[in-house]
This record gives sequence, structure tokens and C-alpha cells, in this order.
Amino acid sequence: MIRAEHVIPAVLSEIIKKAPLCAEKVEFAWRSAVGAAVVRVTKVRLDDNGVLHVTAVDAHWASEVKRSSKLIIARLARLLGDDTVKKIRAA
Repeated sequence: MIRAEHVIPAVLSEIIKKAPLCAEKVEFAWRSAVGAAVVRVTKVRLDDNGVLHVTAVDAHWASEVKRSSKLIIARLARLLGDDTVKKIRAA
């Protein structure tokens, strides 16, 4: 028997990946990747070149996003698809 806690994230990921790319999908993926605390202090926008622009409330949060960018990109890839987010620019 496969436990639901192992199946549901994979199924959700596949459903979200297939949905058209839009600002709401990027924001949902951002929330899932970084958590509510970081969402409260940031705003995100994905440009046509795959650069995720993150505007943070202060330099500390921008630095934390930059420091964690590889992990964040990997998490975003699970929901948005590989190579959707190529780079993160935080300010």
C-alpha cells in the first residue's frame, strides 16, 4: 500500500506543471518553495527569459533569497517544470 502523503505531492506537482504559466501559478509555486514567512516579505515576477525577480522588504531578506537560490530553483522546478526558472535576481 502506498501512503497518501507520498502520492499527493507528486500528483499535485504533475497537475500544476501542466497548467498554463501565469502570475498566479508562479506565486503559488513561490509560496510552496519558500514558505509563508518569506512570502510575507517578498514579491515575485517571472520574466520571459526565465529570470525570477524577487523584491524583498530589506537587504537581509534579499540576501537570504540569493543564498538559497539553488535550492529554491530546484523546488520551483518541481511545480513549474525544469528550466522555467533559470536564475533568481533578488533586491
